[in-house]
Amino acid sequence: MKKNSYFLIVSMGLLCGILNGILGSGGGIIAVLLLNYVFKLKNKKAHATSISIILPLSIISSYILVKNGIYDFSLIIQVGIGSIIGAIIGAKVLNKISNNMISRIFGIAMVISAIRMMF
Repeated sequence: MKKNSYFLIVSMGLLCGILNGILGSGGGIIAVLLLNYVFKLKNKKAHATSISIILPLSIISSYILVKNGIYDFSLIIQVGIGSIIGAIIGAKVLNKISNNMISRIFGIAMVISAIRMMF
């Protein structure tokens, strides 16, 4: 691996880690965009890779936030149950839909998120 490539990959990881710690899933959004545009991964591979990148980040961020008392345990359990079921369905659906459809869904989700964050 070239030094420039290694620096770029580590920088991407640093950015994703910081955003994940501050914004939650923000690191995953940046990871998908960078994997698409910088590393030229197709959408399915970028999304799957992003999920795998974000998993350890989320575990570490969650540990620190729980340790600092910044959480709502009842919501973690309730939403977590639905999220696990949704993750199974989502992973199966990802394998069956086109890269173009993934781009559309991701774009719509980003626009909705941006609008919600502004207001």
